[in-house]
Amino acid sequence: MNNEVKAKLESFMELVRKIGAYNEAISLMHWDLRTGAPRKGVELRSGVIGTLSSEQFKLQVSDEMGEYISFFTNPEVDSQLDETTRRVVKECKKNYDENKLIPAKKIEEFSVLSAHTQTIWEEAKANNDFASFEPNLTKIVALLKELIQYWGVKGTSYDTLLDKFEPDLTVGKLDEVFGRLRDRLVPLVAAIQESPNKPDTTFLDQIFEKEQQEKMGLFILGQMGYDFDAGRLDESVHPFAIGLNSGDVRITTHYLQDDVTSALFSSLHEGGHALYEQNISKDLAGTPLASGTSMGIHESQSRLWENIIGRSRAFWERYYGDLQKHFPQQLQNVALEDFYRGVNRVENSLIRIESDELTYNLHIIIRYEIEKMIFNEGLEVKDLPKVWNEKYQQYLGVTPPNDSLGVLQDVHWSGGDFGYFASYSLGNMYAAQIMNTMRKELPELDQYIREGNLIPIKEWLTEKIYRFGKSLTPAEIIMHVTGEELNPDYLADYLEEKYKEIYKL
Repeated sequence: MNNEVKAKLESFMELVRKIGAYNEAISLMHWDLRTGAPRKGVELRSGVIGTLSSEQFKLQVSDEMGEYISFFTNPEVDSQLDETTRRVVKECKKNYDENKLIPAKKIEEFSVLSAHTQTIWEEAKANNDFASFEPNLTKIVALLKELIQYWGVKGTSYDTLLDKFEPDLTVGKLDEVFGRLRDRLVPLVAAIQESPNKPDTTFLDQIFEKEQQEKMGLFILGQMGYDFDAGRLDESVHPFAIGLNSGDVRITTHYLQDDVTSALFSSLHEGGHALYEQNISKDLAGTPLASGTSMGIHESQSRLWENIIGRSRAFWERYYGDLQKHFPQQLQNVALEDFYRGVNRVENSLIRIESDELTYNLHIIIRYEIEKMIFNEGLEVKDLPKVWNEKYQQYLGVTPPNDSLGVLQDVHWSGGDFGYFASYSLGNMYAAQIMNTMRKELPELDQYIREGNLIPIKEWLTEKIYRFGKSLTPAEIIMHVTGEELNPDYLADYLEEKYKEIYKL
């Protein structure tokens, strides 16, 4: 690398790090808003987030950034770059090309609106008041439709939003994999509903003290290898994980005193996200590559830890005794097998984050179809509760008794995260495919889990996935790990094998 390129690279990386510093500050403010910021400070805080987001955006699409991209994409210069630097340039170029034409004020407006709307959503959900939420959500949808025109329509308007969370994902591809999955799962759900061998879940209908739930959650996170010197566990209305940097990856959960499984499994879920972020190669620190490669791959890690490991028989053979020690009065007379079957019950429920592995995908398909209707077919926000309830009746045979248990249950739309939900089912598919390979390469896997030796799992995932951050695309990751493209049959095979055994089909 000649001296001119070295000098340019040093100043380019300084700009990249400055953009990252803005991102960390904005993320910290979002975390604070969701975990206890005073209500009276929300409006002003949202304005600060908007200002910082606007300044960050200006740097990303500045003439200076454009000059760097032009310089480093010159074939003569490109040939002197290492692969990591080349990927950083490519990531900055994609962001620059997509956003150069968007006025900074538009980004600021969207950032302020979404930050404020998330607080309005919390109050609307608590008060079962969709009417108070509707005006702001309508504005978010309208702004996103404007931004789509700037970003460029990729096939359909909704394709553009999908690409933000899962690069190169399209409605056509998603319809195909969802269709294959639905064709396998719908008959399985029907057979389970007809089975006389249903688990007894009455033992779950008790009061489980929040303090003991928190102790159990912290214990399990430690067993997974979550680094508490590089993170923390807090409480929020809707559980989430947020990576400020590789040395500060925070997670939250939400405790329900009448449901011991909710906080426990959400801690496993968010812990899976956090392990990904905490174990990205330090070589990528300070670059836009120091994050998960996509929401689908990210969700594969949270769903793998929460469900494929956390709901497995081997997991509870090791950890059920610990749970009984925290709740002796509630669980002392409940056998391990009954507990295992109980926490893997299948039922058509209202709440996505509390649903079982099997019907969970139907919750996602409902949201996916509604989002397509909004951005491709003109569905209006005011009609969301009606359409939501109709689809829940159609797919799951249940109708929400109120909007808090229906259209208001998720935080995502309040933050403008349309296109995100599909990532959850993609994550399930990726997770099953990844686990299939892990079992081949770690034949002692179930024994590790039975012994509570979860660190080899974390190390295997670090080697195969975590360390790469965003330096590999989702397609490259799944090919690198499994040797083939995304295949939904692995998830269907896993679910069929597991639930046929549980329900004695």
